[in-house]
Amino acid sequence: MLEKLAAIEKHYDELNQQLLEVGGDYERAAELNKERIDLEELVQKARTYRRSLERLADARSVLDGEQDEEMRLLAHSEISDLEPAIADLEGELKRMLVPKDPRDEKNVFVEIRAGTGGEEAALFAADLFRMYTRYAERQNWKVEVVDENAIGIGGYKEIVFQVRGQGAYSKLKYESGVHRVQRVPATEASGRIHTSTATVAVMAEVAEVEIHVPESDISIEVFKSSGAGGQNVQKNATAVRIYHKPTGLVVACQDERSQLQNKQRAMSVLRARLYEMEEEKRRSAEEADRRSQVGTGERSEKIRTYNYPQNRVTDHRINNSIYNLPAVMEGSIDEFIEELSSRDEAERLAVSGFGDRE
Repeated sequence: MLEKLAAIEKHYDELNQQLLEVGGDYERAAELNKERIDLEELVQKARTYRRSLERLADARSVLDGEQDEEMRLLAHSEISDLEPAIADLEGELKRMLVPKDPRDEKNVFVEIRAGTGGEEAALFAADLFRMYTRYAERQNWKVEVVDENAIGIGGYKEIVFQVRGQGAYSKLKYESGVHRVQRVPATEASGRIHTSTATVAVMAEVAEVEIHVPESDISIEVFKSSGAGGQNVQKNATAVRIYHKPTGLVVACQDERSQLQNKQRAMSVLRARLYEMEEEKRRSAEEADRRSQVGTGERSEKIRTYNYPQNRVTDHRINNSIYNLPAVMEGSIDEFIEELSSRDEAERLAVSGFGDRE
């Protein structure tokens, strides 16, 4: 690790020198300064870590070779202070050295689809949409609906929405998967508990330069925007449906005011889906190697269960339950996200060579 840190410190010093020599090239200066700022905290911690190691070596040398009891006591006291501080610094540096997901700071598109359970599944999809909306409000993020297929009783067969805000993907990426609800539907006269599901897909927003979609690969259909229950809410055909020929993907957007805006938003969703498909191929190729290194097994298709009779929400990936379901449905999902993030970080540390096996 010290060699990695030394190389980063050297590059940081080179950036500072280049900034002094860049002259009037303000665009290049901005690029260099951004890279320097990104490294600054890591470099400062690295230098503190290196100085602390040097002090620890000096103190141990005094303890080994000094005969004066007072000096030995001082050395022993310094060692007692330095060892836990160095351990903390080492942990922080390892985490900072693990490459971050480049998508973590991006906005996201979230797709929620009703699964098994008919109308109850559609109502659960609406509950999940509300949960994520409330969570986004807590984070000061903005939510915009892209497309929806609503049913008359207040549920959704499908809803697609964008979440805009700093770090949106870094937190919401753990929500992808099958969510299961166990409760008594309002229409159930006998009080029997039903089990229904909804699927959640979270995709980072992707710039056009990252995923290029040739015009020849798509066909575009325009239609009138529809409200809940299928009624048309606009006289003009402003809604857009895009077919991606190579993959068969279909993306629609109808919530913007103009056909151009709907097309732009639909293309953003399409790029996000295509990027996620490529990422899934990459993850699948790496998964076997990752499991062998970090010792994790196959993940269950079902990631979380919302059990209304027991007032319990259980995340099956981390085997963690919260017995306050109303709070969770109002957006209190930080406990799950933080634990999932910590687990993901531990796995990345292990794969990078900074885990417990080091």
